[in-house]
Amino acid sequence: MLKLATMTFVTLSLALCAAVHAAEPVRLVDRIGVPGAPLASFDVGYAQGGVYALSDRSNESIDLFDTRRRRFLARVGGFAGAKGDQAGPNGIVFVDHRQLWAGDGNSRIQIISLVTHRVIALVSTGGVKRVDELVYDPRDHLIVATNNADDPPFLTVISTKPPYSVQSKIVLKRATNGLERPVWDPESGNVFVAIPELDGRPAKGAVGVVDPRKGALIGLDELAQCMPAGLAMGPGSEMLVGCSDDAVSAGFPAHSLLLDAKTGKIVKTFRQVGGSDEVWYDAASGRYALAAVANPGGPVVGVIDGGFKRWLGNLPSGKAAHSVAGDAGEFFVPVAAGDKACPNGCIEVFAQ
Repeated sequence: MLKLATMTFVTLSLALCAAVHAAEPVRLVDRIGVPGAPLASFDVGYAQGGVYALSDRSNESIDLFDTRRRRFLARVGGFAGAKGDQAGPNGIVFVDHRQLWAGDGNSRIQIISLVTHRVIALVSTGGVKRVDELVYDPRDHLIVATNNADDPPFLTVISTKPPYSVQSKIVLKRATNGLERPVWDPESGNVFVAIPELDGRPAKGAVGVVDPRKGALIGLDELAQCMPAGLAMGPGSEMLVGCSDDAVSAGFPAHSLLLDAKTGKIVKTFRQVGGSDEVWYDAASGRYALAAVANPGGPVVGVIDGGFKRWLGNLPSGKAAHSVAGDAGEFFVPVAAGDKACPNGCIEVFAQ
């Protein structure tokens, strides 16, 4: 009887420890310096396989960092820099661990070898202004890129096989305030794209559903008072939507939404964190992170448990911290120059 009671106690203790561990928010564990010109302007980041990449407009470059040793690795220059609707680099994505694709000004994409750290090809999307966000469809070997500043904005579907030919162009005439983050859903094979505003009405945004194989918009899931920016696919068919800093500026409540990607229905609303730009899901930790630069009270990294659908906490971040990417349980958040903790700009590292 004593043995059974002991085993029961141990089992309950382990279960309690696991639950407590799952509820622990991350914390700031390190900062990585960014060399060169002060980091005054940057866009999004991307992390995978021990490498973190940052769109560094101040240095007109993609900056690469070793996430395991937490140090600067390399810089690939030749981008437009901070030039408004012609700015670059912008959105970035890794392709099969060998390439990095980065949106740039003049409606072009630069393809970088992650082996040689050199530009190996340029692709034009045929627009006038910058290429912004990108997503990779590994099943069909396609990139879907957004020209968010063209009027009307459009998506371009591109083969990732040389000569990197354009497969189709999808014009979104109802999107009256650009386009934001696209994400690929491995279950359906579709791409979802954040549309901040429909038909000139800031209170009405949407998540667009795109079939990249057909090169067509096949659905719109409308969202009220959100002006969505960041998207991240999580467990199963769930997707976290970061309602943007523009939504906060427009007077809408700061919040984030968890959607069922199959139905477009809202599964849960998180009112503890909002005003986000980039949103990320890290499969290793089972957590979402939101770069909530316009969260009431100041910039934070919001952390949500994807399995339990539970907000875990907000961690204060630094100046202009609107970008986040995660890899192997760690999240990387660039902070602009002028922050007291890193005056030249740096990458904050959050982990358990």
